[in-house]
Amino acid sequence: MTDNPIIWQPARERIEASAMHSFMSQNGFDSYADLHAWSVNDLSAFWRAVCEFCDVRFDVAAADVLQQPGDMQTARWFPDSRLNFAEHLLRHEGARPALIFRGENGHRRELSFDDLRGRVAAMAAGLRAAGVTSGDRVAGYLPNCPEAIIGMLATSSIGAIWSSCSPDFGINGVVDRFGQIRPKILICADGYHYGGKVFDSLQAVAGICEQIDSIEHTVVVPFTGAVLKLAAVANAVAWDDFVIAGSTLEFVSLPFDHPLYIMYSSGTTGAPKCIVHGAGGTLLQQLKEHVLHCDINASDKLFYFTTCGWMMWNWLVTGLASGATLILYDGSPFADDGRILWQIADEEQMTVFGTGAKYISALEKAGVRPADKFNLTTLRSVLSTGSPLAPASFDYVYDAISADVQLASIAGGTDIISCFVCGNPLWPVRRGEIQCIALGMAVHFYADDGTPLRGESGELVCVQPFPSMPVGFWDDPDHVKYHAAYFERFPGIWAHGDYAELTDADGIVIHGRSDAVLNPGGVRIGTSEIYRQVEKLDEVIESIAIGQNWEDDVRVVLFVVLRDEVSLDDAVQQRIRAVIRENTTPRHVPARIVQVPEIPRTISGKIVEIAVRSVVHGEPVRNTDALTNPEALDHFRDLAELKV
Repeated sequence: MTDNPIIWQPARERIEASAMHSFMSQNGFDSYADLHAWSVNDLSAFWRAVCEFCDVRFDVAAADVLQQPGDMQTARWFPDSRLNFAEHLLRHEGARPALIFRGENGHRRELSFDDLRGRVAAMAAGLRAAGVTSGDRVAGYLPNCPEAIIGMLATSSIGAIWSSCSPDFGINGVVDRFGQIRPKILICADGYHYGGKVFDSLQAVAGICEQIDSIEHTVVVPFTGAVLKLAAVANAVAWDDFVIAGSTLEFVSLPFDHPLYIMYSSGTTGAPKCIVHGAGGTLLQQLKEHVLHCDINASDKLFYFTTCGWMMWNWLVTGLASGATLILYDGSPFADDGRILWQIADEEQMTVFGTGAKYISALEKAGVRPADKFNLTTLRSVLSTGSPLAPASFDYVYDAISADVQLASIAGGTDIISCFVCGNPLWPVRRGEIQCIALGMAVHFYADDGTPLRGESGELVCVQPFPSMPVGFWDDPDHVKYHAAYFERFPGIWAHGDYAELTDADGIVIHGRSDAVLNPGGVRIGTSEIYRQVEKLDEVIESIAIGQNWEDDVRVVLFVVLRDEVSLDDAVQQRIRAVIRENTTPRHVPARIVQVPEIPRTISGKIVEIAVRSVVHGEPVRNTDALTNPEALDHFRDLAELKV
């Protein structure tokens, strides 16, 4: 890729005031490139320095930072050390707000750090009284409300394991996940708000409890304001009747790799994989990202639009460890014609705004210009993830949101509960690029034969261990599934499944998931290379591309969602093909373009190329409960346009 233009440059004062600059100077480096080289060439020294800089407090310190560094699958971080994850997130005290909750319906709640500590203590006491001990599982089926964070912190304070889904998951989707890990306690809300409507959750909760017999108590949060009807759910108890107010907050000292979270793969190709993350590795990795890469501290008000079913919720919560105030939101991000989140940003004086790339694209398509209506002068950074952020979206952010923010596109995943590539407060933002490879992450981009690439697309790999690698998969005692998921493609090396490129400026461009890469005529094409061009057109709201087996080869088929007043006539097809051909290569031009009314997505908002490809080829999609709109797959079955 040719060098992309710089569209934002941090002021010298901002660079010199950043935690990254202080960390770099303290360790004797004067460039990020040299700092990163040290971070991957001397892993023990680097991660020990991160612990000291980010004030990681060990109850028992480890003599060694890393054992067996030459084997990613058996490497052990800080062996024999002990700490507690919740204790780090609750180490700040006082009347300053820890959580600010805003609802689509206008509801606002605020909890101070002292309030939060007291409520976590009460819930932890309730869990203990219910017989929950270290290693037990506590599941949350909750909107993004304070009780979700309180439940998680209480769970981790006693060494139990937290796992959560958002309440828009159906019964089968929840059972596919929680049914594998057999939780002792289920914490849920009576319902949630979305799109101006109130949705009841208790009917689904009753069905979940019928199918998961390990659940001994269901703790219900009275969230919607409706009369609480507990009789429909077996062993149900209201939140206020379960917690034990006035309890003392206690933290169990646990091994560094003690399980903290169980996360789930999307599950669109089979039963979701249950990914177990350790407490110490999660804390250390996310502190590094918050403090160094995002420059978050106790003066910040940190927001991420997320649900409890997406890893960005877990990432957001760790902001408490830096003393930041977390802003939570429940509801549709498109309420008030897409302006609600920006109104909240203005009213709460938000400093860091995080969201998915598709949300930014949707705002652009809708013509929403937050800068014209809201005071966003406190906003310092905009974070984007979930899918590649198109170059046009970079332009939109600086034109319609703020001309002076660090736009940090970040990428990693549920698998590592953190980022491989992310923002850098020392470096400029280049159009269409992620700023840098994260510290401590030995990332390369491999050709099929394992040759490192620069300036062309390859498989994103990591060649050395890092603290937030999963402890393993649930119910995978010999790590067979774990090995198959990440280490079979390049033996002994983590292959993440992203198809990406390292630019001449050391930035990164993600071209899509490698399992969705198109291969017409033997030429590998990342799907986002097509999306970046197609979605420039005003007529196109969004698109999805697949490779269809065709006449002993593969042809590119592009599905598009168009504006209501637009139909896919010859003129529109010509414009789509022209913009792709002019900005990519003739190989990228689709053989067929098909209009569909909607595109299927996972509940976390990601489009599902593999599921669409399976449907087009007449193959089953094994787990449609992982989709927020599984009926959308019907639009791709037996389409006449694909048969010629």
